[in-house]
Amino acid sequence: MSRPAALEHFRFVGDKRTQIVYDQDAVADDPSVARAIDDIMANESFACFAPDTIAEARNRGYRPFSD
Repeated sequence: MSRPAALEHFRFVGDKRTQIVYDQDAVADDPSVARAIDDIMANESFACFAPDTIAEARNRGYRPFSD
């Protein structure tokens, strides 16, 4: 699955509503991540981080997605 055009240059994408960050590289392995990213895009509630790291996402108060 390809990344959404607005997010194609980012690996980590956060959901502003839940403060959860998703790894787009996990989309192929975990369908729940794909559904979550689709929902984020539909609601336009995404956040990207610079630098594009999980550490930066945590620094901004986001927590990593876990099943």
